[in-house]
Amino acid sequence: MSFSFGSIFRVTIFGESHGKTIGAVVDGCPAGLQICEDEIQAELDRRRPGQPLSTSRREQDSVRIMSGTFNGRSNGGPIAMAIDNTDADSSWYDANRFKPRPGHADYTAYVKYRGFNDYRGGGFFSGRLTACMVMGGAVAKKLLSLSGIKVLAHVVQIGDIQVDSRLIDDGQIEENAVLSPVRCADRGKSDQMVAELKRVSGANDSVGGAIECRVLNLPVGVGAPIFDSLESIISHGIFSIPAVKAVEFGSGFKLSGMKGSEANDAFYIKGGKVAAVTNNSGGILGGISDGMPLLFRVGVKPTPSIGAVQRTVDLRRMGNAELQIEGRHDPCVAPRAVPVVEAITSISVADVMLRSGCRFERLADNGE
Repeated sequence: MSFSFGSIFRVTIFGESHGKTIGAVVDGCPAGLQICEDEIQAELDRRRPGQPLSTSRREQDSVRIMSGTFNGRSNGGPIAMAIDNTDADSSWYDANRFKPRPGHADYTAYVKYRGFNDYRGGGFFSGRLTACMVMGGAVAKKLLSLSGIKVLAHVVQIGDIQVDSRLIDDGQIEENAVLSPVRCADRGKSDQMVAELKRVSGANDSVGGAIECRVLNLPVGVGAPIFDSLESIISHGIFSIPAVKAVEFGSGFKLSGMKGSEANDAFYIKGGKVAAVTNNSGGILGGISDGMPLLFRVGVKPTPSIGAVQRTVDLRRMGNAELQIEGRHDPCVAPRAVPVVEAITSISVADVMLRSGCRFERLADNGE
């Protein structure tokens, strides 16, 4: 079931990059949640192609809710959602199907599925299917909002340009990141990142980036130890996003160079509640939320589809070859991955909370 994620709140995605339709099925959403296509569409619009500094593929990504709702609320059944692919061009892929693109899953898919895989645009390995994740995440995000939980993500690095996220408050992420072409909350660094993307794109190249995600107002005690830790479940989901190659919680790798006296988050009482002076642990201790903001970063590799000539092989004659990828590709996938990171995080947290017995009490009892 590698196309499904979650235990109680479970999302299954389907479709291929150049197929007719892609979509998601959400199972386990409690009945009574107010949900409409406009809310899901708003999340999809943040991710869809055709935006500045992204692929020029023009997909409207207009969502249709096929089942699982009645009179504007979830009815307790599977919520099926779909969007059509309307602007796929498979001609280049047809001509180069036996020359695997470096950095893509073309070769591994060819071997695993014995050549029966859909090679057009990468098939179901394509970043196109992150739209399905966003659909499922939109439902999860709405569910979490009933408990006042917010999931915010923003770009903190593109290439060598980095943002000191310690200087960025939650309000800046909500206000500035949505207006930035690269989803960066620091306006000055956003302009620098835009210039960098234009530069690498003009050089037929690409660049990587990093995204920070914050989960706010998560209550203490969410999660479980060992294999069902909050970090384990979130990491599982985040690593399912194409191009993600690293995840670190809290201070992450910086902890490797700290002393215990520096790394430990000291406790104190604030407003009658336990709080921490620092948040090096990223809001998680023993796999369980500790009441601090849940904080992690995601490392995204450079877009593997670049215009420069690259070395590859010809699988028909088993000889060396060269390949120049044509088509429409992002110079950096990090900006469009921001809503995807929020979506997967929302799915993960909603699932863990339902597994922990949360009933989301603000759901209507009788649908009125």
